[in-house]
Formats: sequence, C-alpha cells, structure tokens
Amino acid sequence: MSGLKSRRKGQSAEREFAKLIGGHRVPLSGAQEGYANDVIGLGLEWEVKRRKSGFKQLYDWIEDTRECPDAVALRTDNKQWLVCMTLDKFKELMEK
Repeated sequence: MSGLKSRRKGQSAEREFAKLIGGHRVPLSGAQEGYANDVIGLGLEWEVKRRKSGFKQLYDWIEDTRECPDAVALRTDNKQWLVCMTLDKFKELMEK
C-alpha cells in the first residue's frame, strides 16, 4: 500500500473510532512533535490501529462461541499485560 493510501486508511479509521466513542481525532497525530496518539475520548488517549487481517487470532479468541469471553488478557514474555475486548463491552464498563 502506498504511503498516501496507507495514511488515508489510518485517518479514516481514526475518524470512525472517534465518532463511535464520542471523541475527536488528534490532528497531525504521529506526523509532528507534540501531537501524540490518534484519538481523545472517554477520558483516554487512544492509538488507533487497523489491519486487513493482522488481528485475526485476537478476533478468534474474542469471538470464541464456546468460551464467550468478555475480554482477552495477553502478554509477551517480559512485557506488560494487555487487555482486549469489544468496543461495546468497553463502553458498557465505562457506563458503570
């Protein structure tokens, strides 16, 4: 994917996510010093990532119909734990 096409895809994902959480996109995010992260909303600063199929395993774990997890906790050796859940589940928790 060309640089311009990739940048447009990223900005589109940032706008979509910002709208979903009632937040706003950070202009020049990642392009200029002092503009960190991509979206601000729900009291958090977000880095937004979108891949064609790069998160397939994560989706498989979250959408497991046998386990039906609310969230997935994961980590690589010597790194901090990460928690992944659907946006709907996250928004539900934020409302409590």
